[in-house]
Amino acid sequence: MKKLLFLTTILNTLLFASFDGTIIDKDTLKPISKAIISDSKKSIYSDENGFFSILSDEKKYHAKAYGYRPLSFSQEQNQSIIELESIKIKALYLTFWGANIHSKTVARALKIIDKTEVNTLVVDVKNEYGSTSFRTTFAKANDYGASKDRTIGNIEDFIKLMKSRNIYLIARVVVFKDELQASNNEEYAIKDEDGSIWRNHDKMAWVDPFDKRSHDYTISIAEEAAKVGFDEINFDYIRFPAKANLKLKKESTEENRLKAIETFLSSAQDRLRKYGVFISVDTYGNICWESGDNGIGQSVASLAKHSDYISPMLYPSGFASGSFYFEHPSEHPYEVIRRSIINIHDTIDPNRIRPWLQYFKDYAHKKRSYNKFEVTEQIRASDDTNTSGWMFWSPSSRYHKCYFKASIE
Repeated sequence: MKKLLFLTTILNTLLFASFDGTIIDKDTLKPISKAIISDSKKSIYSDENGFFSILSDEKKYHAKAYGYRPLSFSQEQNQSIIELESIKIKALYLTFWGANIHSKTVARALKIIDKTEVNTLVVDVKNEYGSTSFRTTFAKANDYGASKDRTIGNIEDFIKLMKSRNIYLIARVVVFKDELQASNNEEYAIKDEDGSIWRNHDKMAWVDPFDKRSHDYTISIAEEAAKVGFDEINFDYIRFPAKANLKLKKESTEENRLKAIETFLSSAQDRLRKYGVFISVDTYGNICWESGDNGIGQSVASLAKHSDYISPMLYPSGFASGSFYFEHPSEHPYEVIRRSIINIHDTIDPNRIRPWLQYFKDYAHKKRSYNKFEVTEQIRASDDTNTSGWMFWSPSSRYHKCYFKASIE
């Protein structure tokens, strides 16, 4: 047995080359520990001195560290010192219909980015209906008509424009809520009790998270986003529907639900590794307060196993009256955000938390408009709890430049 292990070690040494290096902060020149260095098949971590040694027959590598931009590099560059650029994500969401370089929505967003602290855009790549914002090379989705209503005519020009302004790009990919995929694959669409395809209140069908065909389909679209140059894949609706008595491939127990979502994320992690992108996942805000899976297959600890960032939707309007001992939580944006994030600090490092924040009128309590005070209070709470940044959700993608800090020239 020892002889076999020795021969295997010798063979690996002959077939694979060791690439050594040190990961440091570009500005401070300090080493970065626990940075993730990957080839297409595996990932390793840098030590407390930022040093890494990866055994691989590949030439291209990727480096990621929480709070930094991802970086790709090659052996041929002869780099032993790898510098990563720190970034705190300050993001605005662009609607599916607004994400067009010729649209007023994009023009307004770019003006805000030019003059303020905002440095990131979240772009719908696959929306709730299943449409893609650009024509991918994924034939199955195109056959279903996913790219028929695309809003980005030339994805290369779109990426080039954003990168020329050093904008961090997040691709929002809706996972299991997918009318197009479900209606074209009835065998693994979620069914109602009578056996018909179930649709939720907005008449959208879902695919079964227990069926790996639904995993492969969405991950294929996520790969398309990674290929063209997005820095991060943000998975939304990565859960079971919040409804009982639906027909699924397996019994809907908490154990089974959690495992299904973990399996999806593990597969995504494996297939996206070769692109060096970050993976983030969206959750309900109350995930910060629940000990179980909420009946939908999500818990902070479970999601953190195979993703980089957790993005709870901490919209103050989304919390019921009485939450945090407030009659109207939407009247207390700072406390809602701060308390929720602090409550999961023991489960996940704060530099892996990046909340979705509210940029829309209160719909649940006193119908309060969310203006500059409410926006800045949410940002303050996110900053005070040491998160990796924040993302604002506006259903219309209308934002106000004066609500954000001016950029430092």
